[in-house]
Amino acid sequence: MTADAQAELGRIDPELRALVDRESTRRARSLQLVAGETIALPAVREILASPLGDTYAEGYPGARFHGGCEVVDEIEDLAVSRAAELFGAEYVNVQPLSGSVAASAVYAAFAQPGDPVLSLRLDHGGHQTHGSRANFSGRWFAPIRYSVGADDELVDYDQIRELALLHRPRLLVVGSPAYSRLFDYPLLRQIADEAECILWVDAAHLAGLVAGGVAPSPVPYADVVTLVTHKVLRGPRSGVVLGAGRHGATLRKAVFPFTQGAAPMDVVAAKAATFAHAATPGFAEHVHTVVDTARALAAALTDRGLRIVSGGTDTHLAVVDVSPLGLSGVQAQRRLQGAGIVVDKTVLPFDTRPVAEGSAIRIGTPILALSGGGPETAVTVAEWMVTALTDTAQHTRIRAEIAEMLGG
Repeated sequence: MTADAQAELGRIDPELRALVDRESTRRARSLQLVAGETIALPAVREILASPLGDTYAEGYPGARFHGGCEVVDEIEDLAVSRAAELFGAEYVNVQPLSGSVAASAVYAAFAQPGDPVLSLRLDHGGHQTHGSRANFSGRWFAPIRYSVGADDELVDYDQIRELALLHRPRLLVVGSPAYSRLFDYPLLRQIADEAECILWVDAAHLAGLVAGGVAPSPVPYADVVTLVTHKVLRGPRSGVVLGAGRHGATLRKAVFPFTQGAAPMDVVAAKAATFAHAATPGFAEHVHTVVDTARALAAALTDRGLRIVSGGTDTHLAVVDVSPLGLSGVQAQRRLQGAGIVVDKTVLPFDTRPVAEGSAIRIGTPILALSGGGPETAVTVAEWMVTALTDTAQHTRIRAEIAEMLGG
């Protein structure tokens, strides 16, 4: 926020200005290890504050329902072409308002209410839009669940094939906000072909890793891929749909007009900038640092007696079992926050605790890597975490050391 904008906000709404300042201070003085968060590019924030947000652009380039869309038509075309080149996609739609809206469009394109959908169990890492009963996907469709193995906590591909051939789902859903290993896309393509179903990869957490060259791309194998432009990508909070060319017309209608109205053109422009940045060597270097830091932190926590689900990580995130410390996930989250370390609580596969409590925490390293932390800081961060979890008397000291590291 510019100085002029801050002054204006303070003048018209001092209460809200104070809250914004508090949040800025909190983030600047605490260690952000939330796996789904990053720091948006300055260019993205600048675009989101531009007059582009005032332009109403319902429809698609060349077929808008409002006048004055000549410039934003070019912007949307630019965002589409950049995403297509970055991810090697035949069809791109940059209009979805979020990852969940992008997911809604996939269902609209390929399924009818009541159709079976095969997806990862939520308590094993699946997302709510993959069939949670609390979400439209679990109420309007018939979820069938595959799981991770009890012995290795890795996705069981034999089980996926067995369930797919037995139930013949309309969609085979792959992707997870809490599974730290990479997926075998060629094998999943083979299973989808055998079961004659649509292969949908939810790459919300993996898109930045794919763009940075540290994770394989699902695009050559999937019928449709959804992603978000925040998380690792450092863009605006919004969604994207990528698809095979043969599905383009269907996906286009499923986004607009079926799922949503006009997309905000400031966000579409911010996506274009995000894709341009994600194609640079600097972004690739950053993503390699993010993943190397996650692996180093997982190893350092393991050395200090904590267990990492699936034995480690291939990505920017890890799930840490805190039950050996006699803590639930929510208790661990609160203790760490007391020391200035912000994480998510989560559940373990086959967890015996209620979902609201869980036995694990989820950590991620995108912000740590952007804040000057790297693999070389993993031992220090692990020491802070374990100490904060086991000795609350050390919280004040740890908070001070974190603020010093962050320059806050």
